[in-house]
Amino acid sequence: MGHYATVWDQKEASEIIKDWNGVDQVLLRNPHGASAKISLHGGQVVSWRNEQGEELLFTSNKAIFKPPKSMRGGIQICYPQFGDCGLLDLHGFARNKIWVIDENPPPLYSNESTGKSFVDLLLKPSEDDLKLWPHSFEFRLRVSLAVDGDLTLVSRIRNINGKPFSFSFAYHTYLSVSDISEVRIEGLETLDYLDNLSKRELLTEQGDAITFESEMDRTYLRSPKVVAVLDHERKRTYVIGKEGLPDTVVWNPWEKKSKTMADFGDDEYKTMLCVDGAAVERPITLKPGEEWTGRLMLTAVKSSFCFDQLELQSKGF
Repeated sequence: MGHYATVWDQKEASEIIKDWNGVDQVLLRNPHGASAKISLHGGQVVSWRNEQGEELLFTSNKAIFKPPKSMRGGIQICYPQFGDCGLLDLHGFARNKIWVIDENPPPLYSNESTGKSFVDLLLKPSEDDLKLWPHSFEFRLRVSLAVDGDLTLVSRIRNINGKPFSFSFAYHTYLSVSDISEVRIEGLETLDYLDNLSKRELLTEQGDAITFESEMDRTYLRSPKVVAVLDHERKRTYVIGKEGLPDTVVWNPWEKKSKTMADFGDDEYKTMLCVDGAAVERPITLKPGEEWTGRLMLTAVKSSFCFDQLELQSKGF
């Protein structure tokens, strides 16, 4: 199962555990105490903790932990459809399927395993999937945890169909925050976005940064490779880097919508924020034999800094 850097004990770097439904999860650790937990149900990252053991991803206290429904929280894989912009159920079927550990994945970039513990997962369509979405594919997902605690997800989707197909995609990432009213996002200012609360109306961001006073569901178009989420009260900044993902989705349900979701607490909108690396506006099209790669890197630093410093943070990404 995967490969591990030699700087720490391989046996300590990763192990397979089971959740309360008996579904396998892979627990990754680094030498300094950070960890990540990935469920084979949905290929979903369900936990990411820093060296102090603090949980960095949000999971609802009312989340339903029973397949085939996906868990509300963590990092969900939305494929082959994001949202309801297609004929499939909300966010597609990948997040509802049982993935398998890929023992012999094709090689990735040379530095993708250096100094990291990681696992490779694989999803292929079932006969039922092909009835709903008649396209053959291989979806490979690598989740890795670095020595410095950074979390990286690399998705590779290959068309093994006899004809082209198109899909939309997102890493639906639930971040844990102290108080949504004290949070701001930097890096998306002046961009055009689709307002999903107003029939995908095309608007332009006017603020110096994105702050939150009500429900928000926006798809920022042609967004930069790096954005930052500043949590002033917790003195923590999430740096979100992405490749192959031209859009950024920002979502918080706020009070009214929270009360309509069975698997979400009425007041939990205050302590979560979704910021997704995504390909939504222009679906990805693959010809037979072609492969697409989408990469997400998450860093959590104990400071609040301005967007001008993000280039330093993202070097090497």
